[in-house]
Amino acid sequence: MDGLGKARLLAVLVPAALLAGAYISQYVFGLFPCEMCWWQRYPHFAALGLAGLAFVMQPARVWTALAGLAIITSGLIGGFHAGVEYGWWPGITGCSTLPSGTDVMNVSAAPLVRCDVAPWSLFGISLAGFNFLISCGAGAAIVALAAYRK
Repeated sequence: MDGLGKARLLAVLVPAALLAGAYISQYVFGLFPCEMCWWQRYPHFAALGLAGLAFVMQPARVWTALAGLAIITSGLIGGFHAGVEYGWWPGITGCSTLPSGTDVMNVSAAPLVRCDVAPWSLFGISLAGFNFLISCGAGAAIVALAAYRK
């Protein structure tokens, strides 16, 4: 398999695996997404569409590179979100705090998920942090492989 073939395969597998992990975390383990978690998912959806186009439309290198850039976009959003969770910078106010005057006892049955609190971490890295690491690394590899010509 040549570099473009590897890039196209990665451009499908990486966002599919990360989205699968997000939905498994949500529906199996009860880790409901906050607003910024959703922001990270949208570029992965776009990457899947762009990667799919790379298999059926020319120039495949362009569609594959665009998918890689979408994956990197998700990673950068994840990096910002991780920084909010780690307290390195303030987050989006509406996402990180309860509205003023909110009575916690009267909040609807829907789970209230804050963007500035990591619901899970491994080795001190939150899910948003892992998305940053995986998406930026894989996206850069996809763009490099798509751009490489023998």
